[in-house]
Amino acid sequence: MSHTITPTLQPVEQTTVQRSAAKRGKLLLLAATVLMFVVLALQISDAAGFTAFGFISWRPLLFAYVIWAVALCAAQVMIRGEAGQRAAFVLPAVLFTVAMVVFPTVFGLYIAFTDWNLSAAAGRRFNGLDNLRTLFADRYFWNALLNMVYYVLSVLVQYAIAFGLALLLNAEIKARKFFRVAFLLPLMLSPVAVSWMIGKSLMEYRFGPAATLARYLGWDNPAFFSTPWLARSSIIAMDAWVSIPFMMILLLAGLQALPSEIKEAAKVDGASGWQSFKEITFPLMLPVSITVIILRIIFQLKLADIVINVTAGGPGGATDTVSSFIFREYRDRSNVGYGTMLAEFYLVIIIIFVALILKGASRWMQRDN
Repeated sequence: MSHTITPTLQPVEQTTVQRSAAKRGKLLLLAATVLMFVVLALQISDAAGFTAFGFISWRPLLFAYVIWAVALCAAQVMIRGEAGQRAAFVLPAVLFTVAMVVFPTVFGLYIAFTDWNLSAAAGRRFNGLDNLRTLFADRYFWNALLNMVYYVLSVLVQYAIAFGLALLLNAEIKARKFFRVAFLLPLMLSPVAVSWMIGKSLMEYRFGPAATLARYLGWDNPAFFSTPWLARSSIIAMDAWVSIPFMMILLLAGLQALPSEIKEAAKVDGASGWQSFKEITFPLMLPVSITVIILRIIFQLKLADIVINVTAGGPGGATDTVSSFIFREYRDRSNVGYGTMLAEFYLVIIIIFVALILKGASRWMQRDN
């Protein structure tokens, strides 16, 4: 009987092989990095008009980035061995995020400091801080930002309604399954469909059913979008009709996850329904409630579709949101440079605002605990 002897590398030989692989990995990564930065420099030079290489788009930089990303993953394996193999599973997701989120944001920051109007023959040119100065003097933008305060504050009312519906659907009532499906139906519709079904049809001031009913009840001119406060309230109502089911289903899931033993103990102690809610249910639901409110605020900060389809920001900008204002800056005025400056500035505001909310919520939860 013959035995096959598998040769094994001695520790010294293994170290030599590892060093050689690590050296090749570093050279590979260095070459790919140099290539990417050279292509980046050429692209920037061509875009700025300093040179004329004939780049039609930023596609060469994309190809260089893909090559660098593949080289980075391979270099991690070659340099770090098994640890590099584990890192290679995470790197594609990180690199994809950089390509799809970080790079567009940085590129948008570059566009924000240019005068670029698609309807002008001059093309794109650097204009320094002109867009920023125009932004600070733009009263329509600040009006839209003020409107966002009203829209964000409406989230608290939506939360109260959603919590009440969640409590109702969590109770032992007849046709509970039917009501759960019925209350979720608005969530299944797109905001564009809701804006046309309700804003353009149901609330149409001449022949809409809501306007007809209002006339029957004594309202002479039931124009829901004619006055600023009524138009804004109508937009908030339509947005709430779509969004409350989302909050309700999350709160309902939280209610169903609460331990039933605590509720039973409260009943045995003689606590009323209000006392049980105030002292047990609401405090236990606080983490879920904060999460729901924060998520809803983030979505509310992006409100645009209903406003664009129903009022286009009118009357007089009373219903405008920052997103709808930026959309019209792109679509109606073709002002890419200034519109991008608005978007980047609004992004900074959102980041700061959400960071403050998260920090405040964290401190509140720690204090209660």
